[in-house]
Amino acid sequence: MLAHDLALGHPLVAGADEAGRGCLAGPIVAAAVCFDLPALGPDAMSDLAALNDSKRVTARRRAALVGLVMRHARQVVVVSASARAIDADGLHATNRRVLREAIAAISPAPGVALVDGFDLGPDAPPHRKLVKGDATSAAVAAASVIAKESRDRLMRGPAAAAYPGYGFEGHVGYITAAHTEAVQRLGPCPLHRRSFRSSAYGDDDLTLFE
Repeated sequence: MLAHDLALGHPLVAGADEAGRGCLAGPIVAAAVCFDLPALGPDAMSDLAALNDSKRVTARRRAALVGLVMRHARQVVVVSASARAIDADGLHATNRRVLREAIAAISPAPGVALVDGFDLGPDAPPHRKLVKGDATSAAVAAASVIAKESRDRLMRGPAAAAYPGYGFEGHVGYITAAHTEAVQRLGPCPLHRRSFRSSAYGDDDLTLFE
């Protein structure tokens, strides 16, 4: 993945990705990570060779990768949007907004900004959509790890403490049988995305409203 980013021919390469798009509860979180590639020494190159899509590594490995990314990245940005924002503006628009804001916060602007799977539109900073970017680019994979771990820590810590009984410390807002049962028993809490259709709300299935 580092070879992919080095081949782009720019010293500053950023990647952006999100976590929580398919969740029934909690925020959507975007991260952008910028690497100064010429400044990475052999140790950094070795450390970052372990990067992979956050969905393909264990929680323990992902937590360790966060430390490596924070040590070697030139800049890391995390942006989130609440369930209420998703309900108000729609999932797709909110997803694009947090990715735009994350890329825009990288300073100075990178030579290349790669976004996993999304074209953010003409109002966004210059960027390139990269399909399966989290399995192709080290910068995007790093952003994937940061976004996922940032969101999971929020849901397992403050969210679970604020709203006990929903099991956020386990499923972190994704649809599971236990989550569905908790919502049916307790009713939705302020972290739930009410614009989604879900069996947890008595609907037939889950629909992600765009």
